[in-house]
Amino acid sequence: QVQLVESGGGLVQAGGSLRLSCAASERTLARYVILWFRQSPGKEREFVAAISQSGGRTYHADSVKGRFTISRDNAKDMAYLQMNSLKAEDTAVYYCAADTRAGAIGPRDPHDMDYWGKGTLVTVSS
Repeated sequence: QVQLVESGGGLVQAGGSLRLSCAASERTLARYVILWFRQSPGKEREFVAAISQSGGRTYHADSVKGRFTISRDNAKDMAYLQMNSLKAEDTAVYYCAADTRAGAIGPRDPHDMDYWGKGTLVTVSS
């Protein structure tokens, strides 16, 4: 059982930056594809970005491409989401998730994730 804990959320003005972190409870993060999702009130949980186990492959949703960057440090059992040029529509609770399945790195159904963190709130003021 892997526990994931997100941190780094907060209130930021439009155009600003935040770096979200996802910490794993044990030294096993390297086994998993890591994904970030977000959810705004009244909306479905939305895929944001994914990174392969080694970190060599990444994928970002069109809505964040060029502004957000997913990364990981397996030696520290950490994953990150660097968010730049934030917009009001980026306001959401951001979740990291771990998926045991390898394969193509891209959007995945949130129902297929093996582990979830509890989320961190990002609020972007316009």
